[in-house]
Amino acid sequence: MKLNALQALVAAIEEGSLRAAARRMGMSQPALTKTVRELEHELGSRLLMRSSKGVVPTAQGKVLFDHALSVSRELGTAVDRIQQLGGNMVGELSIGAVPLAVMLLIPETLRTFGTSYPDIRLRISEELYIAQLQRLRLGEVDVAVGGIPAGLSSGEFLVEPLLQTRMVVVVRKGSPHETATSLKALVSARWVYTGAAQHEGYARQLYESSGLPAPRVGAMVNSTLALISLVGSGDFVGLLPIQIARHPLCARYLSIVPVAEQGLPLTVGAMVRSDATVSPAVRHFIAHLHRAAHQAEGGAIAPV
Repeated sequence: MKLNALQALVAAIEEGSLRAAARRMGMSQPALTKTVRELEHELGSRLLMRSSKGVVPTAQGKVLFDHALSVSRELGTAVDRIQQLGGNMVGELSIGAVPLAVMLLIPETLRTFGTSYPDIRLRISEELYIAQLQRLRLGEVDVAVGGIPAGLSSGEFLVEPLLQTRMVVVVRKGSPHETATSLKALVSARWVYTGAAQHEGYARQLYESSGLPAPRVGAMVNSTLALISLVGSGDFVGLLPIQIARHPLCARYLSIVPVAEQGLPLTVGAMVRSDATVSPAVRHFIAHLHRAAHQAEGGAIAPV
């Protein structure tokens, strides 16, 4: 199986057109069609379904497409790392970051890292740590920057602690829950959970750490923006990192509830896969994250 045949298949599926795929590959359409057909003959399976509207993958084609993407990504990473080991700092880094990191760490990191290594392209995606870890496992991001979850497997990820924060209880201004003085007083309120399932989320962790039953789920969201929107427009209760809760954009609409409990401590860190070779670019990026954390409010943890 030839690499150019896999690249031709990927181009055809991503473009949805053999003509567009041929232009992308810098070859004629008949040549690209022949390459794909030879690949189909080699595997004994039809990989593309052709119609007047273009091409789409068959079930077999989708399987090969997914693996071909992974191969292409790994080869591209290998080329970049070889260049970097030779002192030529080029390539691309994909970073997954939680909103707190995007607010406190990423801007300064991009400024200093971009100045030092202008030929490395940075791709930043903002998402919850649950989605981050899944993308990190799949190799879709090189570094995940977010809260270090309890029970994180030390054998699966390498973790660099960066910043300490705490999650505080927030409600909309004027909410009947605004003057609550304990978590127990809020146990029957409608809480916004972040995560993929009811048994996940910082709200459950906060209550369980205080020896209380988890509050009822009023809504489940997969983004901080959705949490802020729900809490800010209704009588929901949620948890936010204190730096976000105090930010002027949030403080106009949300109040930190003065519960006696101190909130949920959270360590923000950088995570990489333990089974992946850490490239020079990733090492330098994490070093710049440490510098940004040192400047951020809330105190930083020295690099290990």
